Amino acid sequence: MKQQTTLDLPLPKVQNTAIPQTDMASIRYMFQEMNQQYLEHQPAPYYVAVKRIMDVSLSALFIVGVMSWLTPILAILIKLTSKGPVFFVQKRTGYMGLEFDCFKFRTMYVNDEADVRQVSINDNRITKIGKFLRVTHLDETPQFFNVLLGDMSIVGPRPHMLYHTKYYSECIPYYNLRLEVQPGMTGMAQIKDYIGEISVERELRKRIQWDIYYMKNRSVSLDINILFTTMICVFVKGYEMITGKKSK
Repeated sequence: MKQQTTLDLPLPKVQNTAIPQTDMASIRYMFQEMNQQYLEHQPAPYYVAVKRIMDVSLSALFIVGVMSWLTPILAILIKLTSKGPVFFVQKRTGYMGLEFDCFKFRTMYVNDEADVRQVSINDNRITKIGKFLRVTHLDETPQFFNVLLGDMSIVGPRPHMLYHTKYYSECIPYYNLRLEVQPGMTGMAQIKDYIGEISVERELRKRIQWDIYYMKNRSVSLDINILFTTMICVFVKGYEMITGKKSK
């Protein structure tokens, strides 16, 4: 599944200020630059273990400390505003292309297009409480159970629907590279504000670029930075929606 990528990633380049002029020298320089720029990143030996400990401890803490009382409240609101189940379970593409059941609070009226049609900003399928849940990302909090089960991590590329994985992998070069790490609840693309509906191919390419950037620079400090940045963004969006004011 591993492929060489030609995406323009913000990674260190070869420290060679003068590009050779002859054909052979130019080709040699090109391969040297590619080798340096896209050399596979190997995180610290302790990274995987520390990341898993963080995932399990933070997920368990959130489930016990927050979801234990938040879930009944949201369940009542969801049931009062629309017919259907409290939770929405959807097949998503996980690590190395394996399928898994992704958990969410239901934010839309029950419909037949949930697994093939992407949600848009003014989608009439979204319920009243669903709009608030989506803006604050509270609809995704059940994915902490996915983290505990090992299907996901707190930080990593967002998992896509099976339909979109198949479609994007056929039309976007190197799309499947993002499957070489565990999917996450939040990631580099999300804190760079590449979230929600994908309307143009260029936007998807930027998301993939940031996903690959994360893969090439994985570290405990980067994960913590992404986590805290996400928390700040969630609080700001929640505040803006409740008050109707834009934060500075």
